[in-house]
Amino acid sequence: MIELVIDERCSGCNSCVEICPTNVLEIGTGNSPFIARQNDCQTCFMCELYCADDAIYVGPDCDRPVPVEKQAILASGLLGELRRHHGWDEWAIDSRYTNEHWQMEKVFLRARDTIFPTQSQET
Repeated sequence: MIELVIDERCSGCNSCVEICPTNVLEIGTGNSPFIARQNDCQTCFMCELYCADDAIYVGPDCDRPVPVEKQAILASGLLGELRRHHGWDEWAIDSRYTNEHWQMEKVFLRARDTIFPTQSQET
């Protein structure tokens, strides 16, 4: 379940807001996302994968929130780990990360546009 959005790491691109299939995140003041409906999170990790700033932490427990300490997550090295190990974005050219999940972006966006056509036209 999504546990943390670290504002000072976030550039405000809001890719996480756009890609979330259950609309857990909303755009807040300063154009940064915030967790609006945590209990709706289905722990799909899409927000974490789309966060190029590595500002989002999704915990492994999909049944209930598990509070985490921001400083502990920052020190843990977990931020961005999922993107690296899935060969996402800039990691796609690194031979250490050969997973090709990064190529699925068009599939997910196409599915979103099919399910929520009016939402896609507004953005």
